[in-house]
Amino acid sequence: MNEGAGRRRARRLAIGAAVVLALAGMNGPWVYRVGTEKYHEYAINRPEYKADNGRWQIVEFPEEYRQDTIHAVLLHTGKVLLVAGSGNNQDNFDAKKFDSRIWDPVKGTIKKVPTPSDLFCTGHTQLADGNILIAGGTKRYEKLKGDVTKAGGLMIVHNENPDQPITLPAGTKFTGKENGRTFVSKDPVLVPRAKKVFDPKTGKFLRNDPGLGRIYVEAQKSGARYQTGTQDNYGIAGLTGADARNTYGIAQKLALDKKDFQGIRDAYEFDPVAERYVKVDPMNEARWYPTLTTLSDGRILSVSGLDDIGQLVPGKNETFDPKTKKWSYLSTIRQFPTYPALFLMQNGKIFYSGSNAGYGPDNVGREPGIWDVATNAFVKLPGLSDADRMETSGTVLLPPAQNETYMVIGGGGVGESKLSSNRTRLIDLKDAAPAFVDGPTLEKGTRYAQSSILPDDTVLVSGGSEDYRGRGDSDILQARIYHPDSNTFTRVADPLVGRNYHSGSILLPDGRVMFFGSDSLYGDRANTKPGTFEQRIEIYTPPYLYRDSRPSLSGGPQTVSRGDTGTFTSQHATSIRKVRLIRPSASTHVTDVDQRSIALDFRTSGDKITVTVPKNVNLVQSGWYMLFVDDDQGTPSEAQWVKVR
Repeated sequence: MNEGAGRRRARRLAIGAAVVLALAGMNGPWVYRVGTEKYHEYAINRPEYKADNGRWQIVEFPEEYRQDTIHAVLLHTGKVLLVAGSGNNQDNFDAKKFDSRIWDPVKGTIKKVPTPSDLFCTGHTQLADGNILIAGGTKRYEKLKGDVTKAGGLMIVHNENPDQPITLPAGTKFTGKENGRTFVSKDPVLVPRAKKVFDPKTGKFLRNDPGLGRIYVEAQKSGARYQTGTQDNYGIAGLTGADARNTYGIAQKLALDKKDFQGIRDAYEFDPVAERYVKVDPMNEARWYPTLTTLSDGRILSVSGLDDIGQLVPGKNETFDPKTKKWSYLSTIRQFPTYPALFLMQNGKIFYSGSNAGYGPDNVGREPGIWDVATNAFVKLPGLSDADRMETSGTVLLPPAQNETYMVIGGGGVGESKLSSNRTRLIDLKDAAPAFVDGPTLEKGTRYAQSSILPDDTVLVSGGSEDYRGRGDSDILQARIYHPDSNTFTRVADPLVGRNYHSGSILLPDGRVMFFGSDSLYGDRANTKPGTFEQRIEIYTPPYLYRDSRPSLSGGPQTVSRGDTGTFTSQHATSIRKVRLIRPSASTHVTDVDQRSIALDFRTSGDKITVTVPKNVNLVQSGWYMLFVDDDQGTPSEAQWVKVR
């Protein structure tokens, strides 16, 4: 915390202490409580307090429009797409009640949007034309160990026929050669043909490498007696002749263990103007908890997730071509845990910070590094502190994006670990030998911290919890603004609502920040009552919006090409000190790889501001952006929407 913030906080505490002492003498806990609440309300609404600390306000939708928002995307119309899908609610899933809303933060209107699939725990990103690509979601909810009644698990189907693939329908029966138990597939599976392998020197045929298919199977009847304890080969009912000889299953333990969520292949583009989902070709792999990241050529990279049998996708990443609306596999394999934080670098490679949402082995794909997607080379980056506490951490590209410096915030241990980190870690990717160094610390170990870039080159960091999903009533009602130029935090007004799992934040075009979601595991400190989903939105108005005035910005072109200029009008042009181009957010699980703030060169003449957009496509990806100008007090204008092509 910087010195000025320390003085402000000390002053607040001193005044508060005096009031507490005065009220304590009134001999009554009710009087004490009411008096302190009234004074607190008075104190946080004083103009001087808001000018130093900002202000929080709760937005509560009419009951019929409330939902368990898991995902939020800022649209170029200025509205916000709020996606729940089934909202982590098994009853909604069973009833096929899948929800989305369009919220206008200026007019305060809210609208229901028909949602075609369960987009709970989908992936999303901004496309160049302004549409939102949304891919993946939920096919089946998890079942905890005590709730599983039929033994089941993964069956690997082998096809040794090099001439043709084979498709097995849902309901196919697999019977163990040794254990004699029969298991039934839940879905159809296409098993590719075997690959002929030849000696590279002599050309002599060596063998057929079988084609492999993965399918979830379960016992025909309930009970522990149908479990298996070891690997076995399985014959497949209904196959005859060569098919019966060439096709078989292999499974390890098939038991009553916990069954994880299963993903879907479905993909959609959301049209912000028509405000509807438009179906596109499905992904090759089903994915639940995937990350979508834009590549240099405009294709969208889809990475990780749990597949349609509840297994981590085995490194089979794929790309979406917005022109053809088709998906294609990468030719190489690289595995990450779910919702990995993947950012396009200015050299066209991908930076992986190590932040993730969990799921997957604790020793695979966890180390941060720089990934060359074209060659599959991966260079590990050293120096990361609390490297065993990277699940539920957040990563943000610090402004301006040209500096290519990232901050990793907090995080927790693998799975339901009680461990959490109070560290921030910084890395400058422009260094000759990039390495993480520690930044300023948080007051508490923090999972799920939400972070949003502000137009004045600072970053708002808020919320989170000390323990997994807020266990033990551990939500953190604190907010800070990070100043990259001084590498310091300033404590600001405390949020009114605790936010942990399934939460996020988004910068709005007027310079405020909206917060959504929170999914506490328990509803009390003793962890005896089930938690309830936080459906309220909260808006933070930063201190810069409580100054006397803000610069104006109007006119100008709606479209600007990279390397070109655009001229806008401002009555305060002579006082403008910064121009920033900010890509709108697409946030879920405190993962937002879209947001970035790009510094623009500019010149002024009279009431005109002429800005120049950088040429680098990796820095300024095609699509819609918010254009802000900041005056000599650091106060930003409202944004003008600009499409970069």
